[in-house]
Amino acid sequence: MLENCKSAKERWGGVNEIIDRWLEERQAMLVQYCALSGLDQDLSDLQRGEKLRSFCQILVDYVSAGHFEVYDQLIKEGREFDDAEALQEASKLYDTIDTTTERLLDFNDKYLETDDVSSLSSDLSLLGEALEVRFSTEDRLISVLHTSHKDLVS
Repeated sequence: MLENCKSAKERWGGVNEIIDRWLEERQAMLVQYCALSGLDQDLSDLQRGEKLRSFCQILVDYVSAGHFEVYDQLIKEGREFDDAEALQEASKLYDTIDTTTERLLDFNDKYLETDDVSSLSSDLSLLGEALEVRFSTEDRLISVLHTSHKDLVS
């Protein structure tokens, strides 16, 4: 899609849209996470399970979009601007993101395979810690590989 754009502004300005859409998805996921964390204990197991499945779906969608759309575009941008320093830092940041990906997908896998929500509160707490690390790392990745080039795109 973006490879067909002619100018840097056309090409890398489009990354803004991808990032914006992805960050909106992050916000929606965070809202569901907060709602799930504060679930009323009076909810039926069926209602709790529906909310949990909905959250897991947006969680996996968010993780997938990052790995298969956003990060690729950011790396391409760093390469296009021949930003070796940014690409080196991005490699380290990606390692951190990869670690959180495992934790997020483990949470998803666990709750897809069971109806037992007895450890949900503690699992959500651990998940929240992983999300916090991931969000700050992703924000740094965006800063290093995209925001730092915005003046070159104009």
